[in-house]
Amino acid sequence: MSKIVDQPERYFRQFVPKRDELLVELEAEAERETIPISGPVVGELLYILACAVKARRILELGTATGYSAIFLAKACEMFNGCVVTLENDHAMAARAQQNFQTAGIAHLVEIRVKDALEALSQMEEMFDYIFMDIEKQDYIRALPDCERLLVKGGLLVADNVGFKDADAFNRAMSENPAWRSVTLFSFLPLHSPEKDALCLALRR
Repeated sequence: MSKIVDQPERYFRQFVPKRDELLVELEAEAERETIPISGPVVGELLYILACAVKARRILELGTATGYSAIFLAKACEMFNGCVVTLENDHAMAARAQQNFQTAGIAHLVEIRVKDALEALSQMEEMFDYIFMDIEKQDYIRALPDCERLLVKGGLLVADNVGFKDADAFNRAMSENPAWRSVTLFSFLPLHSPEKDALCLALRR
């Protein structure tokens, strides 16, 4: 029987996806200022998943400096799509907008400076893909609107579900017949934190 590689974290860290100068700068900025970001491994996963489902309409809950939205926008660009991202911090939204300009994807992203839960309750447009990365205790509160706004066959990706505050969401997701889901606990280099879980859920 084959054995796992020696020192797996060190081994897999060498396969962190390459990224451009802006993303590297945002990673360094996040470390200096303790800004949670998805990091390059999850960012690349978000990109791959968006391409796999051919997402044209993507909703992001929690923009921060725009790190993950850059990956999402570059994916949906191939399908003439767009990203709507929700951020309740005006200063952070302004920083994200500047980063979108620098990345050349500002025309693909609409930032709505609103509380995510409040904005969700007022939204009617449908989405192919939702990335959730807000306060973890709010995941359970956001879930009904995510179910309502996601097309059948659409994909929900929830970050940081290894956090205790995501427990209610994890339990609800595992029992809700509207979703087919899997939760993966993983080593995620340069993620915040590097050992965490992701929930991938298909809307039935």
